[in-house]
Amino acid sequence: MKLTFLGAAGTVTGSRTLVEVKGTKILVDCGMFQGFKNLRQLNWLAFPFDAKKIAAVVLTHAHVDHCGALPLLRKQGFRGPIYATPSTLELCQLLLVDSAHLQEEEANFSNKHHISRHAPARPLYTVDDARATLRQFKPLMFDQALEVATGITVRLRPAGHILGAASAELTAAGRTVLFSGDLGRPDDRIMRPPVPIDHADFIVVESTYGDRLHDNADTEDALGKIIVRTVARGGTVVMPAFAVGRAQALLLAISRLKSRSVIPDVPVYLNSPMAIDMTEIYNRHRNEHRLTSEECAGMYHVAKMVRTVEESRALDSLRYPSIIVSASGMATGGRVLHHIKTLGPDRRNTIVFAGFQAGGTRGARMVAGERSIRIFGDDVPINAEVVSLPGMSAHADAQQIIDWLKTAKSPVRAVYVNHGEPVPADMLRQKIEHTFGWPTMAPLLGQQIELGA
Repeated sequence: MKLTFLGAAGTVTGSRTLVEVKGTKILVDCGMFQGFKNLRQLNWLAFPFDAKKIAAVVLTHAHVDHCGALPLLRKQGFRGPIYATPSTLELCQLLLVDSAHLQEEEANFSNKHHISRHAPARPLYTVDDARATLRQFKPLMFDQALEVATGITVRLRPAGHILGAASAELTAAGRTVLFSGDLGRPDDRIMRPPVPIDHADFIVVESTYGDRLHDNADTEDALGKIIVRTVARGGTVVMPAFAVGRAQALLLAISRLKSRSVIPDVPVYLNSPMAIDMTEIYNRHRNEHRLTSEECAGMYHVAKMVRTVEESRALDSLRYPSIIVSASGMATGGRVLHHIKTLGPDRRNTIVFAGFQAGGTRGARMVAGERSIRIFGDDVPINAEVVSLPGMSAHADAQQIIDWLKTAKSPVRAVYVNHGEPVPADMLRQKIEHTFGWPTMAPLLGQQIELGA
């Protein structure tokens, strides 16, 4: 069995690993690169393999850095099945179409206002491409073993993190390699913890927070204090949020804060059609998470749902304190950019980033203290208060990853650390070697590794 790391190596985006067994090839994840321009440019390159010869794709979960390049794979000739849990499939039906729609919208905006260096600007893929890709999805239930390609059997194991997220256990040629996917937290307020490791000869593990521990402080309380002080100065709280997972966590926290009268009863807006639909899906799949029907209802009803472009634009003209939750989570695109452009220059307002910000994104730059951000061709002054709440991340921290690895019933032959920037990935590598004595490495982009017999 041979692994080739074609993404999420030295970065937290673009997850895609090629698995080859006796001439049969499958992909584990096929994500979009985000962040620094040199990474984003990789999305425009042809895959370094013949897409027509990929037998299948195994998808761990519905975040764009894991599934967002699937339409590109189809455009280059892939026609095989894409296996994912039923709730991941349902989320992707919204996410991939929304991703394509945003790209079309941004290309049209750039062409209309002549702010692109390309003439004309064009999307990576279209809504039609996304819908065609969705026809290739096949549901695979948690813990159901299936031969997805000749000689390769896959079993998806609950990973927490977001609805439907899985670790992918691949068995072929007498060896089992376990891809962690994105691991959730044992103390997550919405998702249940990742299940223990059943069997693995080799493990590919994420390292987003491989160099740190989550703050034990009550993030809900911290969010309440941010809202209270912003409202007191007459400002608006803008929360860039991933439509899958983070938007729901923020709405749950706001609902709880309001029910306890911790924050004023100011209007709340969820300005992301996809996040609105995702919230409804969470309500339908209550068997996969911790929330009660009452908590799901509170999460859904605490906000006014903003679907149309006209309603979205109207939010920028509000003249009273409010809370706006809008995608995308790292301010890389979407409606939240319009809100930041309008509200960012005003010192009364606050921009709250709840979770990891990949290097090179607008979110990472604002959290680092940059006071001018380029949006739609304009340099926008950021005078608003900028706050990071990394404690709301849905990723396991370094110790939680180690604790998950400790559930392995027998020593692992080797561990490969991916989905992390260089420092977190290497620090987790060292921690794994020190704790277990297992051979561990952080593969480079494009590196091939032959798994021993």
